[in-house]
Amino acid sequence: MSDNSNEQAQEKTEQPTPKRLEQAREKGQVPRSKELNTMAVMATGAAGLMLFGGWMLSGLAQLLVTGLTFPGSSEAATSDAVELLASSVLSALWLLAPLLLMLMVSALAGPALLGGLVFSAEAARPKLERLSLLKGLKRIFSLQGLMELGKTLLKFAVLTGMAAALLWWMADDLLALGGKAPRQGMAEAAAMVQLAFLCLTGGLLLVAAVDAPFQLWNHFKQLRMTRQEVKDELKQTEGNPEMRARLRRVQQEIASGRMMEDVPKADVIITNPTHYAVALRYSDQPDRAPRVVAKGQDQVALRIRELARTHRVAICSAPPLTRAIYFNTDIGQEIPAGLYLAVARVLAWVMQLKTAHRTGAPPPEFPTDLPVPPDLEQTRRHRS
Repeated sequence: MSDNSNEQAQEKTEQPTPKRLEQAREKGQVPRSKELNTMAVMATGAAGLMLFGGWMLSGLAQLLVTGLTFPGSSEAATSDAVELLASSVLSALWLLAPLLLMLMVSALAGPALLGGLVFSAEAARPKLERLSLLKGLKRIFSLQGLMELGKTLLKFAVLTGMAAALLWWMADDLLALGGKAPRQGMAEAAAMVQLAFLCLTGGLLLVAAVDAPFQLWNHFKQLRMTRQEVKDELKQTEGNPEMRARLRRVQQEIASGRMMEDVPKADVIITNPTHYAVALRYSDQPDRAPRVVAKGQDQVALRIRELARTHRVAICSAPPLTRAIYFNTDIGQEIPAGLYLAVARVLAWVMQLKTAHRTGAPPPEFPTDLPVPPDLEQTRRHRS
């Protein structure tokens, strides 16, 4: 039973994580489709012939006329043969340069159509395991090997059939080229080549439409992970659960320490009176509302009250208002607009209390009818 469960746990049923995909990309393992690259080069060649075919045909015809024209003297012909050959080669390269440049760019950019451009030194590093006869046989008789065989047969059948159809359809025109003037014959031959390129590109497009999705599926299939691998990667990425819990405790202690430093700067401490405590500070700017500088529950609330007494910060008990502020406001935030009136009465009481201490007058009574909106009370009850 344990063996079966262990075997199931090792089945690669999980999709590759972003980290796994990135690692594979660094190793040069990305989806590639040779048929898609071939189709891109063929399509570029067809486009190049359509764009520059007339210009190249005219130039090549002129080169042909020049090459077939010999000087009358055999000595002059011999001395000018090398110069004529070099000039003809350079002229031919100049005529073919646009098409060759387009084909070179297409050959380099073709792989980017599926998987993007990747430069990996690790992929070019020689590996002895690639020389293994057993692994080579496994690759040949694997699903991917069978797919490659089927793809090759499909490409052969499609291209052979299209070539045969083109030759049968253009047979009369091909035979008639010999009886036409050179320029007219070359023009018609170029048109036939363009048509052949377009038809073959269509056939390769059919093959690429089958190959590209298969390469994508096979790539992600090879990178699938077991559940244990996903868990191990999660641990490596986010750290051990115990370490994360310890880090959270340290962060809470640091945040609590900073919060306690702001308690002596508060204007008033509003309590539950024992379970909750919030410290408010009011800015004299007209467009700013009172802000929560500290809040806590149980032991933290007790510590806030102790610090408030030590630094002579006013403390008052208003359970509904305390809970509404505690559950609806984070540290550093201003109080909700629905609590403005209630907090304003508390701050007014604080100012009266300070005046009474300064003048020796009896302390004012704390207001007991502090309005707390029902929606904030509902939020407080839902969270508690």
